Amino acid sequence: MQDYLLNKIFTVPYLDKMVCDCDVNLFVDSCHSLIASASETFGAAVHDIYQYMSMSYRNEYYFKNTIFNQLMIQNHDIRRTAAFTEFPIGESKADFVMINGKGVVYEIKTDLDNFDRLEGQLMDYYKVFPYVNVVVGYKNYSKAKEILKESPVGIYVLYQTNHLLCRKKAIYCDRYITHEDTFKVLRKREFEQILLKYKNSLPTVNNFLYYRECLKWIQEIDKKTLHEEMLACLKQRRLTQKKNEIIDTVPYELRAYAYFTKNCSCDLINQFCKRKVEGKNVLSVS
Repeated sequence: MQDYLLNKIFTVPYLDKMVCDCDVNLFVDSCHSLIASASETFGAAVHDIYQYMSMSYRNEYYFKNTIFNQLMIQNHDIRRTAAFTEFPIGESKADFVMINGKGVVYEIKTDLDNFDRLEGQLMDYYKVFPYVNVVVGYKNYSKAKEILKESPVGIYVLYQTNHLLCRKKAIYCDRYITHEDTFKVLRKREFEQILLKYKNSLPTVNNFLYYRECLKWIQEIDKKTLHEEMLACLKQRRLTQKKNEIIDTVPYELRAYAYFTKNCSCDLINQFCKRKVEGKNVLSVS
C-alpha cells in the first residue's frame, strides 16, 4: 500500500493537482501511513517522504529526479540541454531522453522491475537514437551486466549511497536508425520546416495523402542529416522554457517535476513548499 501511495504522489499530474490546485487533502491522507512526527510545511513533508524513498523505495520518479540532478544539472548547462520523459518511440516510451549535442536515452529499471520487455524497448530506442543506457539499482547491476555485456548499451547504477555512476559506457550505434521512426517523433511544423530547408517546398496533395507524401520526401534526406535536424527540433521544444530558476529556487526533491510540468511555475512550487500545514498534520517519515 505504501509503495502504491508513493508512486501516486510522485507523478506530474498528481503534483500538479497539489501545487496548482492547492488540493492537498489526498496528499495528507496518503502520507499519514508513513509518518511519525509533525512537519511544519509541505516542503518539509515532501523532503521527509523523499528521504524515506531513498532508504526504502526508490521508485521511477526517484530515478528520474536523480538522473536530472546528477547527470543533467551537474554535467551540462541546463539552459542549453533538453530533456524528455515518457518519450514515445515505436511501441515503447523512453523513461528519460537528454539532448545536448547528441541524443541519449536512459531506460530505468528499478530494483522492483523485471527485464522482460527490455530487449524490445532497446530495439525501439535505437530506431531513433544512437546512444542508449539502462539505469538500474545496485541489486539489478549483475543481471544487467550479464544481459548487456555484448551490446552497445551503457549501464548506470544507482548505488545505496544514492550516487549514480556509469559502469559501462554506451557505444555509438546508428545502424538501426530509420527515416520513418525519426519522422514519427517530429511534429507537423517541425518536419515541414526540415522539408522547406532541404526541398524548398512542401507536397501539394490533399490532406489524406499529405503525411505519406511528406514521409517520402523525408526519406530522400541523408539519414545523418535528418537525425541532426531532429535533434535540433527536439532541443528547441524545451529551450523555449525558462530553466535557470530550477537550480536556484526549487528544492532538490522536486526539480524533475519543475522541469517536466507544463502547468506550474517555479514560483508556484516554492509557494507550495513554504505553505504551513494546517488542520490534519502531515508527518515526517521515521
